[in-house]
Amino acid sequence: MPDAVYTHGHQEPVLRSHRRRTAEDSAGYLLPRLRPGLSLLDVGCGPGTITAGLARAVAPGPVTALDSAPGVLDDARAACRAAGVDTVAFSVGDVTALDLPDGGAEDGASGFDVVHAHQVLQHLGDPVGALREMRRVCRPGGTVAARDADYSAMTWWPRPPGLDVWLRVYRAVARANGGEPDAGRRLLRWARSAGFAEVEPSASTWCFATPADRAWWGGLWADRTLAPEYGAMAVAGGHAHREELAEAAEGWRQWAAAEDGWFAVLHGEVLCRR
Repeated sequence: MPDAVYTHGHQEPVLRSHRRRTAEDSAGYLLPRLRPGLSLLDVGCGPGTITAGLARAVAPGPVTALDSAPGVLDDARAACRAAGVDTVAFSVGDVTALDLPDGGAEDGASGFDVVHAHQVLQHLGDPVGALREMRRVCRPGGTVAARDADYSAMTWWPRPPGLDVWLRVYRAVARANGGEPDAGRRLLRWARSAGFAEVEPSASTWCFATPADRAWWGGLWADRTLAPEYGAMAVAGGHAHREELAEAAEGWRQWAAAEDGWFAVLHGEVLCRR
């Protein structure tokens, strides 16, 4: 199974972005399928703000929040405490090799009614294999849900040259790390390749256009572009010079300062019946 490196890492600018996400703005396509009493596995839960919203939707059903980075689970625990959620268990694990029983076990007590992954598959070397694992631990008749951004489909105005540099370099670094930055458009094919016969595809966006949103979105991406870990991957891999990374960060600042600045992030989504 191909290995992949998590391009974003868990540095502060990345977690600043992830902590703002909610079930409503990041899993709205899934929420209508949730009801009290369902069991749910949140794969790649990160700092847990989406997990907390999903847990509220299925309470008193049990939720397992799983991430490969032990440290970020402390953030997830804090987010769930702050949200008054006490039905979540936390676990370190790998979505490509889940240490969990089959959802179709004869005892009927194993598996989850819902298995969810937000912005996870784009970072994996074998996203189809991960979806197979998510399917394996889902109960018959249950739902596997995935949502991923599509970087090539992102669009913005105005267009400082630095943002074109940013997109070119980011996509090159992500692919060199074994991931697929344009994952959103591929989710339907990946789901079918993973063995799902019933797949409901959709798409949704984030939009950043208010002064506060521009300052937040542009500022965190400027910081992420200059983060030492990302810079080392970009430069050592031959994808950018340090001057280009500085140009990309400045492009983000210029965009954020523009009174008519507008940025849209397109996401692909799939709801798959087990």
